[in-house]
Amino acid sequence: MPAAISSSQKRYLRGLAHSLKPVILLGEKGVTPGVLAELDLALSHHELVKVRIPGEDRQVREAVVVELAEQTNAAVVQRIGHVATLYRRNPDAPQIALPR
Repeated sequence: MPAAISSSQKRYLRGLAHSLKPVILLGEKGVTPGVLAELDLALSHHELVKVRIPGEDRQVREAVVVELAEQTNAAVVQRIGHVATLYRRNPDAPQIALPR
């Protein structure tokens, strides 16, 4: 179950994500165990990560974003074109203090 965040928290995270570059770049093979492992590691380390998703079909990109969020237990902060921003709080050492 992906983490739930409020609209004010999403707004705050969108502001933080504005200057970030995509860390995970999906290839032609799409969502693979290797991609999920890298995304899981990136979320554990950074908490807020951008992912670039190839493909022209909007529904396919949307399905990939939902799958990535569900597989990594992350929340989708935003989607703009081919880039999605995901957030997952690190339970051991949180780096981002979310507003209430």
